[in-house]
Amino acid sequence: MTSTSDHLRAALDGLLDGLPTRQAAAAVDRLISGYRSRAGGPAPALRNRADAVAYAAYRMPATHEALAAALRELAAALPGWAPASHLDLGGGTGAAAWAAAGVWPGQRHTLVLDAAAPALELGRELAGRAAEPAVRAAQWRQERLGERPGLPEADLITVSYLLGELPEAVGQAVVEAVAGAASAAGAVVLVEPGSPEGHRRIGAARDRLLAAGLRLLAPCPHERACPLAEGDWCHFAARVARSAVHRRVKGGVLPYEDEKFAYLVATRLPAAAREGDGRAAARVLRRPLLRKGQVLLDLCTPEGTLRRETVTRRDPAPYRAARDTGWGDTWG
Repeated sequence: MTSTSDHLRAALDGLLDGLPTRQAAAAVDRLISGYRSRAGGPAPALRNRADAVAYAAYRMPATHEALAAALRELAAALPGWAPASHLDLGGGTGAAAWAAAGVWPGQRHTLVLDAAAPALELGRELAGRAAEPAVRAAQWRQERLGERPGLPEADLITVSYLLGELPEAVGQAVVEAVAGAASAAGAVVLVEPGSPEGHRRIGAARDRLLAAGLRLLAPCPHERACPLAEGDWCHFAARVARSAVHRRVKGGVLPYEDEKFAYLVATRLPAAAREGDGRAAARVLRRPLLRKGQVLLDLCTPEGTLRRETVTRRDPAPYRAARDTGWGDTWG
């Protein structure tokens, strides 16, 4: 069965095939240089179609996989729930719309807001190549978010790789507006780079969402203060498959890359409406360490503490489960 990731890669390959490899690679190189030199400032502006194509080639597959991982956590926490409407802030070329369609197939009202017209135009073009009805029917609107953003209500609101591109006061206002725009049965998904700054922004948004009355679903198994020490940060990884065209444009050799990301999933649904309270017993915060006859799991616990659990071969069933457990998975 072809996945949304496969459909997106095929759409991007068709887009990139329309450009000479050298031209596409040069545009990607310019974009990469802009990202590396930004020093925490705004992302490079997408001035025209060539910039938007470069962005889609460079960032869209990784953004899609990080979002898909976060959205799957939401789906696992709320089994049977599906959004009837989706608002994507700073959605650019539409990675979140594609990711949501992969988790919840079918029709829904999707609105993508972004300040960059070239990104929106390219997103609309890519959506025309999608098999998923929610992507094909998505609406694309140019809008620059300010300190008093007025947002339409939606069941699912996604904000990915945006907060770090906004002035801090605007980012805070956006999070508060998102909390207000989430429907009574709605959910919010935030994704930022898996860096100390990304973790800090997610942590600040966590506090604001909790203060606004939302409840956490993932990755935190609790709503207490984050137990990580100063200088440490919570992040996870998503494996991104590279097509042959993608590798040529990026100058890569490996058929994959790993996208490091920090994220948060929260809901307005009351605990009584969420099966099992919608939260995990614990979250694996690091890659499990495999030792002879042992698996070491670094966990964030429901009690708001960090714990290393050693699972040994003496307990066969837990040991087998631990060996199959990955970074970011739930445990217990």
